[in-house]
Amino acid sequence: MTSQVSTPDEQTPGAPITDGQSPAAKEVRRLDRVIIRFAGDSGDGMQLTGDRFTSETASFGNDLSTLPNFPAEIRAPAGTLPGVSSFQLHFADHDILTPGDAPNVLVAMNPAALKANLADVPRGAEIIVNTDEFTKRAMAKVGYAASPLEDGSLEAYNVHPVPLTTLTVEALKRFELSRKEAERSKNMFALGLLSWMYHRPTEGTEKFLRTKFAKKPQVAEANVAAFRAGWNFGETTEDFAVSYEVEPASGTFPTGTYRNISGNLALSYGLIAASRQADLPLYLGSYPITPASDILHELSKHKNFGVRTFQAEDEIAGIGAALGAAFGGSLAVTTTSGPGVALKSETIGLAVSLELPLLIVDIQRGGPSTGLPTKTEQADLLQAMYGRNGEAPVPIVAPATPADCFDAALEAARIALAYRTPVFLLSDGYLANGSEPWRVPDVGELPDLRVQFATVPNHTAEDGAEEFRPYQRDPETLARPWAVPGTPGLEHRIGGIEKQDGTGNISYDPANHDFMVRTRQAKVDGVEVPDIEVDDPNGDADVLVLGWGSTYGPITAAVRRIRRGGGRIAQAHLRHINPFPGNLGEVLRRYERVVVPEMNLGQLAMLLRAKYLVDAASYTQVNGMPFKAEQLAGHLAEVINGNPEEDIDG
Repeated sequence: MTSQVSTPDEQTPGAPITDGQSPAAKEVRRLDRVIIRFAGDSGDGMQLTGDRFTSETASFGNDLSTLPNFPAEIRAPAGTLPGVSSFQLHFADHDILTPGDAPNVLVAMNPAALKANLADVPRGAEIIVNTDEFTKRAMAKVGYAASPLEDGSLEAYNVHPVPLTTLTVEALKRFELSRKEAERSKNMFALGLLSWMYHRPTEGTEKFLRTKFAKKPQVAEANVAAFRAGWNFGETTEDFAVSYEVEPASGTFPTGTYRNISGNLALSYGLIAASRQADLPLYLGSYPITPASDILHELSKHKNFGVRTFQAEDEIAGIGAALGAAFGGSLAVTTTSGPGVALKSETIGLAVSLELPLLIVDIQRGGPSTGLPTKTEQADLLQAMYGRNGEAPVPIVAPATPADCFDAALEAARIALAYRTPVFLLSDGYLANGSEPWRVPDVGELPDLRVQFATVPNHTAEDGAEEFRPYQRDPETLARPWAVPGTPGLEHRIGGIEKQDGTGNISYDPANHDFMVRTRQAKVDGVEVPDIEVDDPNGDADVLVLGWGSTYGPITAAVRRIRRGGGRIAQAHLRHINPFPGNLGEVLRRYERVVVPEMNLGQLAMLLRAKYLVDAASYTQVNGMPFKAEQLAGHLAEVINGNPEEDIDG
């Protein structure tokens, strides 16, 4: 066996290692990583296909990162460009950080899928096309005057024409299914073919199909048959002379039990874990909205953990119910996206005034207004910071990866409970729908979030009487006591009108209002957050790239690329955006140039400039997609070399 050793790279596939085999056997090549994109009509089951390939890849032990990309329309016209749905998976035998910049393999189920995705496919990549769908009508629908399979326009690629639909129907002849019903299984045929190509396990998919269609056993067995037919086609056809192996990422991760997890699922589990660690019931008051609805769906399954979910009639009712649950002693959560935050803003201000713990989970998407419901963006940061009337400060926590959503939920709960304040948790569509391996933590590793409710009076009046003061504060956290309604002797007023310090009585006194406003701000400013850590291997970099939220993966991949090329660059990433880490100012002033990549028009950079008076340069992108590592690396290299454009769009 001959081998070629290549350095793992986020941009270029590793060189293959070829196993010597007899002429009769098919060649097997080993790769260090692969990027596959499944693309088809929104009714072709591409998300399910990608999910199943991802699950088997996770069980095999590869590191992975995914990028589901689907249309906003509930059902766009079949075969049109707006109706194309895709799922990209990057898996490797080493640590990876992004879904990859460009697919090595594109599976195109129809002409629209080919046309919509071809620009992302590098020369020499493999393209598997379903030739059955390349009819004159289907091609004309997306602007093909001639078949791209015959006009030479795909000569730069390794094209595999496969009549997926015909082969699927033929494989399912023994089942009593109509042609239309049989055609629905063509995605499973494609999954079987790709599973053969990359030596993926099959048992889990077959078990999944039989469970998913347990009430329709014939449909289940038909899908299993299509899946097996795809596998056998790869094994027997001469068109696929090579299969590939990507070894498990052994040694990449700490020892433990791992599972594949999406951001929304990790966030849901984090909320449940937080409620258990706080010994409080979890209450979700929510209204369905893309891309946050999965959290509502998931939490509704876990009543056994004391979770109550309320699907309200609108966003305002959802947060109102959640705030009521917080008053009643629950760990209260409301989930939404940007448009919902706008509707919830008045109640968030009320929560600031009442000083009650409340988690506002904002899964950001493209805006403004309805915007791009299924695409990602980071443009709600200033809305979370300032999107309320009056001085209404709210802490902000942002996860960096899909798996990190679990820990971010615990951290947001810690702050809300300890400081009696609403807290924003800013995820986004990229994290919510993307997935990666997650080490399941031991319960003993989780933080203790238990709180003490007020049970007795806390103040002695001048006449010696014992009384309860709902706004008498903890000297360390400035948190007010949390008294559950119905506790004898602890009755107190709540409402949105300004409170008198200590007593909580209604007060219009100017001096008191000034004091309460400054106290609420001081409470948020005093939230204890860890210092930001800087990755600067030799301590001699002049350029710092600072990110927040989901830009972590692309930024880190770009930084690795630059360092492999000999460039010197430092990296830091913010989880806490309000308040900022105490050492952030010193870190920023340590470097000659600071670059802040964001999927908005420079919101964090503006905050940094205002607070620390540093010349933070924005690098921005608002196209509904995450940054590509190569794109970021190119810009950062220009910054290091001293010739970047200021505040450039990505």
